[in-house]
Amino acid sequence: MTATTPEISSRFIPRSGLAPEVSDEMFAVLSNHFDGVTRDQFERDLEEKNWVILLHKEDRLVGFSTMLAYETSFRGEPISVIYSGDTIVAEEARGSSALSSAWIASVNQLRKLYSNGRYYWLLLTSGFRTYRFLPVFWREFHPRFNAPTPLATKALMDYLALERFGGQYDPVSGIVRFTHPQRLKNGMAGIPDGRTQDAHIAFFAARNPGHVDGDELVCLTELTEANLTLAGRRMAFPNHPRLPCA
Repeated sequence: MTATTPEISSRFIPRSGLAPEVSDEMFAVLSNHFDGVTRDQFERDLEEKNWVILLHKEDRLVGFSTMLAYETSFRGEPISVIYSGDTIVAEEARGSSALSSAWIASVNQLRKLYSNGRYYWLLLTSGFRTYRFLPVFWREFHPRFNAPTPLATKALMDYLALERFGGQYDPVSGIVRFTHPQRLKNGMAGIPDGRTQDAHIAFFAARNPGHVDGDELVCLTELTEANLTLAGRRMAFPNHPRLPCA
């Protein structure tokens, strides 16, 4: 599956299909943006995932996102989960919607392969830009500034986070603190002046005060068509004739 914007193209492929030279490019992009990245750690994280989105500008890799799609059960019911791993977009590609459109298209495709039970996105984020993706494309997600997390949702978040991260997850704060965290390099870490006027970003900063040190806030949203915002629907159904124009 291939999607294209005016400058940035995306590919969604099985992780097993990555060529060694592409893995080298991915590590280089990640290292350019994060401190605390080792090749061994990168390879271990990549080995855990089963799908990858690649962003290219001409022949250069300018971003990627790794994904783990899996099925588990909660309180006796099957569920399907998309867990987002390493995700980075170079500055030259941040004005493109290629990653957003490719990500939404990919989870729609994966639903056909992982079809048991309700369908959730488990997101860890140490960056406000990634957290801001949630309110842009999803109507309901947690945690959020304008609605308490329902007890059943909190229980599911705790279950999934403990299942995947064990003692690195603190259920009280909702934060994962990795033994070897990745930190955005100087110039990219922190939240620029004025951005906390956005209520979602202010909430993220308050809930994850250690984000500059690599602390990861656990977030959860249900992946359903009904849960998409108007912007999300435009991404998911770009050729839908009934969607109103901006």
